[in-house]
Amino acid sequence: MTEPTTSFADSGEAVISRKIEVSPDLSASNLSADEFAHYYDIERTVDEIVKGGYKCVALQFPDGLLRDSVPIFKALRSMLGEEIHLYTLADTSYGSCCVDEVASQHVDADVVVHYGHACLSQTSQIPVIYVFGHKSIDLLNCVMELTNSVRDSLRASSAERLVLRCDVVYLHKAAEIAEQLHTSLGRPVNYREIPLKAEPLGQPLRSVAENQRLGVTDQATGDVFLYIGSESLSLTNLLVTHGSSEIHAYDPVTRQARIESHITNKLLMRRYAVLQKARDSDVFGILVGTLGVASYLPLISRIRKLLAQAQKKSYTITVGKLNPPKLANFLEIECFVLIACPENSLIDSKEFFKPIITPFELEIAISADRSWTGEYILDFGRLLEREIGPAGEVDNDEDGQRPEFSLVTGQYRKPKRFGGVASPISDEGSSIVVLRNEGTVSVVRDSAAAQFLQNRTYRGLETRVGQDMPSVLEQGRSGIARGYLDDHRPS
Repeated sequence: MTEPTTSFADSGEAVISRKIEVSPDLSASNLSADEFAHYYDIERTVDEIVKGGYKCVALQFPDGLLRDSVPIFKALRSMLGEEIHLYTLADTSYGSCCVDEVASQHVDADVVVHYGHACLSQTSQIPVIYVFGHKSIDLLNCVMELTNSVRDSLRASSAERLVLRCDVVYLHKAAEIAEQLHTSLGRPVNYREIPLKAEPLGQPLRSVAENQRLGVTDQATGDVFLYIGSESLSLTNLLVTHGSSEIHAYDPVTRQARIESHITNKLLMRRYAVLQKARDSDVFGILVGTLGVASYLPLISRIRKLLAQAQKKSYTITVGKLNPPKLANFLEIECFVLIACPENSLIDSKEFFKPIITPFELEIAISADRSWTGEYILDFGRLLEREIGPAGEVDNDEDGQRPEFSLVTGQYRKPKRFGGVASPISDEGSSIVVLRNEGTVSVVRDSAAAQFLQNRTYRGLETRVGQDMPSVLEQGRSGIARGYLDDHRPS
């Protein structure tokens, strides 16, 4: 009989026997030694390491590229020699697209060589060398498909400019594609090369990753975007953050181009539904989903300030990679705010018990002006540049609570207030003062966890301090579990 499992906790046997399905990236399979070295930029990586004078190098691989980590390690070792220490980082602390500064600090690395897909978020403490790979793409088919897809749209609209964006694994062909599209369409295509090495805090905070990948400094509403790559988080974020622009995507795998803008409204409606749940929440958990993106600490401070102004309770939590069992341990939290890189910020919270929102969605949920224009911001720098607007109106009437109408339940609710206004007690038998013993009490009048505890039917074992006589101390068993000294049963 199979032991049943729940969403809150799996059995120990399930954890041990669980199989993890990893889809290896076979793009570099069946390549010769020279082709393999070119695909992973072995010579460029060695030159950057020698030029920078680095003595300890961390090689970060996503799960899909672990099969190539050993030959890459050996190739670098043969060219760098034994005086430079190389370490392989396989299991990332958070998302594999971010530079794992936490793991690299464990080995005192001077630089991280990041392989595979990357979100290009600015690091805070360590330089990074990007190796995206050189995936093959049919240039003629790509230009033809995008030209046919865009041409009719350009005739029917007054688009100001064309902007080319692509998955990082196709960046080695992006400049050539932009030039051919310019010739085919008769209009310039905005694109700028991405630096393959980034220094920590070497650039302004404003949209560093987004501007690098976009290739322009300013983004106009009437832009038409041309995206090259398969369906991914990068494409999803492009659709959400540029909902007012027309987006044409070309998939090198299917060799077809199509307009992706039609699914933007569906994505925004899903986020709008999650935002409404956040407006009904009074206790928030700030999830730290990255430790490698620059300015994540100022953003956490900003969120705490926003929640304090709105008299909401907040807890800061770091749990590594998210899953429903982890977050189910925090039952008193009604909504989570995720601090992560742009590509890991949008979480589909269907499997989770509480909604998970982005910092931008939180600002809309608790602001006094609750209108949403459709603008969407995921970049840390742009969020920090925004002025903190006034929070929602805090009522100071006699009972401290004015009912609010919930669009989720269709009923009125009484919000809890923390900080400036103490939350009143609705039931006579409830209390927000927790007794520790007969002589002292612990007042937790502003604690959301204590209020949540009072509403639970089971609050733990009764302590009965000072009411029961202490038990007599007895000598316990000694030995090891496989055979205690007082256990004389035959083995």
